[in-house]
Amino acid sequence: MSDYDHLVDARGEACPMPLLRAKLKLNEMLPGQTVKVMATDAGSVRDFEAFIGLTPHALETAHSDDEYVYLITKRDK
Repeated sequence: MSDYDHLVDARGEACPMPLLRAKLKLNEMLPGQTVKVMATDAGSVRDFEAFIGLTPHALETAHSDDEYVYLITKRDK
């Protein structure tokens, strides 16, 4: 999970802020670019899975202790 173009560090922020910050970053990105989102709110798992289900973007997730990492690759619609 080390290849990414942008980073959103949302650790310590409550939902829905990690997802909102990721969506803002995705709006700035080109197709094929990847953003790494770091979060500590367990509710972010549900938020990111629901969001990705409504988009063409690709999602990879990782979890360790109290940290959640999401890699979102922007895809064309």
